[in-house]
Amino acid sequence: MTLKLRASMSAQQTYNVAVIGAGAIGLNHIESFQKHPDASVVALAEVSPERGREAADKFNVPELVTDYKQLLARDDIHVVSIALPNYLHAPVALEALQAGKNVMIDKPMATNATDAAKLVEEAKKQGVLLMVGQNNRMTPQVQTAKQMIERGDLGDLYHAKTAMTRPSGIPRIGSWFTQTKFAGGGSIYDIGVHALDRCLYLMGEFEASSVSGQTYSQFGPRGIGDGNWGKGEIDPNKPFDVDDLAIALIKLKSGRTVLLEASWAAYMEHGADFTQVFGTDGGLIVPSMKFTHADESGQGQVTEEAPLLPTLVNPNRMAHFIDALQGTAEPFIKPEESLALQRILDAIYESARTGAEIRL
Repeated sequence: MTLKLRASMSAQQTYNVAVIGAGAIGLNHIESFQKHPDASVVALAEVSPERGREAADKFNVPELVTDYKQLLARDDIHVVSIALPNYLHAPVALEALQAGKNVMIDKPMATNATDAAKLVEEAKKQGVLLMVGQNNRMTPQVQTAKQMIERGDLGDLYHAKTAMTRPSGIPRIGSWFTQTKFAGGGSIYDIGVHALDRCLYLMGEFEASSVSGQTYSQFGPRGIGDGNWGKGEIDPNKPFDVDDLAIALIKLKSGRTVLLEASWAAYMEHGADFTQVFGTDGGLIVPSMKFTHADESGQGQVTEEAPLLPTLVNPNRMAHFIDALQGTAEPFIKPEESLALQRILDAIYESARTGAEIRL
């Protein structure tokens, strides 16, 4: 991928970053970029003056504005990092791309695949870097698992299970997270997307042939299962019209299958966060790294903990973004993969709505 801004910036010491949004994720964006020696967060856009000032002061960001469009018009800003409610991801990212900026978006890429496809197309047109912050695939455990799979330790993969579940962890009932008009979806968009991306990355396949899904809203509408994530405003009416638990069976184009489960709240002893892949010669669970394979006789099984291998990429997604701009790393999260993931998310909700299997 040839990046439009790379050649013109080769002599510069730093990449100037503007972060849009100063909620909990926005703070993480700022802090993560500041860990790269060649990144400088020079501006922050936040509609809440109080929230913006708190973030700017905490991280010594020199400029604070309430209108992000002011930042898109500046030639000295090279990277725009978007940490907004889901429904704003695609429109703001599209504006930033059209302004010639390299764009990092937090997950999900959009609230529908049509909008996500526009981002992929515009990034290609402008020759800039577009990446979705799917940080779960960047951990040392997932990187080790990927290397084990690629060197053949598990044989041929044919099935996987992946989950990210909480017994009680709705991101503050009444916040934008719990309203479809702002979030687009619930537990699937918030944490299920991490579990699914991690799994499909390990499977080495993002294109699905069919999806069957079901969503539930059993806790949030009753005002239970609340958590404390986020910094956005709470509607005093405590609206909740998204899913707090969802499941899906995904058939990939190769014929392999994936079982997905996500939940914000459910009656369970404890939550789960894992991807389990099944191969003809072995099975592996991430992040515990429990590797099960045939014993010496070839008839039984043995389970051992796989040692971690050197990582392939910087686990800090923002630092990796700068590395990719510099040309010292290949972009690790391809926008085409995030678009394919968005198509699956759409299909899960469409299947839940219609009660039918969705063919892609």
